[in-house]
Amino acid sequence: MTKSRIRCAIYTRKSSDEGLDQDFNSLDAQAEACAAYIASQRHEGWVAGKTRYDDGGISGGTLDRPDLQRLLADIDAGLVQMVVVYKIDRLTRSLADFAKLVERFDAAGCSFVSVTQAFNTTSSMGRLTLNVLLSFAQFEREVTAERIRDKIAASKKKGLWMGGVPPLGYDPHPDPKTRGLVINAVEAETVRTIFALYDDLGCLNAVMRRANDLGLRSKLHRFRSGRVQGGNPFSRGQIYALLRNPIYVGKIRHKIQIWDGQHEPIVCEAVWDRVQEKLAAASARPRGRKTTTQRIGSKCAAPLTGKLHDETGDRLTPTHTRRHGRQIRYYVSNRLVSGGTYPRGWRLPANALEQAVANAIARHIGKLARDHRICVRPDLQRGDAILTKAQHLTCRLSEGANGLLQKILDEGQIEKRNIVLKLNADALAEALGVQPNEIDRAVLTIEVPFELRRRGVEVRIVIGDREPQPDRTLLRALSRAHVWAAELRNGRPLGEIAVATGHAESYIRTRSQLAFLSPEIQSAILEGRQPTNLTLERIIRKPVPLDWDAQARLFGFKSGQWLP
Repeated sequence: MTKSRIRCAIYTRKSSDEGLDQDFNSLDAQAEACAAYIASQRHEGWVAGKTRYDDGGISGGTLDRPDLQRLLADIDAGLVQMVVVYKIDRLTRSLADFAKLVERFDAAGCSFVSVTQAFNTTSSMGRLTLNVLLSFAQFEREVTAERIRDKIAASKKKGLWMGGVPPLGYDPHPDPKTRGLVINAVEAETVRTIFALYDDLGCLNAVMRRANDLGLRSKLHRFRSGRVQGGNPFSRGQIYALLRNPIYVGKIRHKIQIWDGQHEPIVCEAVWDRVQEKLAAASARPRGRKTTTQRIGSKCAAPLTGKLHDETGDRLTPTHTRRHGRQIRYYVSNRLVSGGTYPRGWRLPANALEQAVANAIARHIGKLARDHRICVRPDLQRGDAILTKAQHLTCRLSEGANGLLQKILDEGQIEKRNIVLKLNADALAEALGVQPNEIDRAVLTIEVPFELRRRGVEVRIVIGDREPQPDRTLLRALSRAHVWAAELRNGRPLGEIAVATGHAESYIRTRSQLAFLSPEIQSAILEGRQPTNLTLERIIRKPVPLDWDAQARLFGFKSGQWLP
């Protein structure tokens, strides 16, 4: 009795373009090994198809590959009954993608064979082994991505430009082996003009109109593919992004960190500081009152309403006051509103509390999702999908999605040292794409430290472990203090420095003393490890002692630790 014919398709892939122009490349080697394997199974009725499916220079982390999609279309059409690859990671490196492919293969009556790993998907043991091997393939991909991210962070810390489209005013270094930027003289004039316009006008819309009247254009970039980008009139958002980019004062930004770059600045420090101060002042101005209809249509104004209680069980009620024409919101213990025999209670700034609670939930869900501890029974096939949705959820919470915060938080209790939050299982399950009964009950309770810290008149809420956060005002003042101190040591008169910078002599005198802070304190300021109440105002309020131990005691340091 003759065996029925099994039409086989050979699929090959290579992540990089390197070597693909050779007469015999990696794709050819994979195809040759697969063809030999099919020939060895001729007695089982295997027949190699005439069509090759090759994806060269495409990562296995995505299914958006031309020849893979062509192969899937042929499988759906019934033209292929067996897919043969050299190794399973040639097909995909993602567990979630692999699950999708297997489902699609099964629906079309197609199987999958790896030549060098001697198993197929027709048996349960083959599927289990595939899942194990794919777990390692995915682990390798994630480790590689982490290594690349760490390399980029380390390179930017050294001030290196890590590629991409260069910003307006700069071109890539002519030597391709040098990761740096060189000034484009024509574009640099455009940058200086925009900074000068904002320094003079103080209004983004006015600068946009004036820049367009002058014929200023964004950077024109031509890609190797022939695509052209830019060369258009400036929008308000582009001008704001340009004015906020520290690259123009010789800095390199990586996430929230800013490092000294190895390129030349286009804008001087004095102009940069004035522009940043004006931008900060403009962002703090009230933008006009909203009508009742507008407020109803806007995002949830008080998402924690009815959710939180204090240590006595008293509900925290939203309230607000007006100061200098601005509405300032709070959450206060209900007894502060209704009065009573014991009126003392909590009075917490609303924006800070909402953001701190949202960040605590985001960190909690993100960590559990990365560790695959969201569900009672972790499912490897759905692990990637749940992690992706968890990352989307944490991003929305961190970005201030008040409606989502209100929906996902059931209740919470604030005490003097910690806060306990309970999440809504239905809302969390909906956001993660799982069933409520699949979620581990331990995921729904969050208990973390809670602390109030004062910085002058500002109250800061810290939920969970404190993350280092550099104070931009202190960093800027410390940088300028070193410049002014160096000029004073070189004999330049104080009055001359004041005239050059546009500041009063007292302003230079009080701030230049930051250069005499101890190395421990300066390092803490640079890394964001300073006490929360250590502000520029506190430092310049009185002369800085020259004794480093006296400085540590005065500003809340003791042997590298914060004083209680």
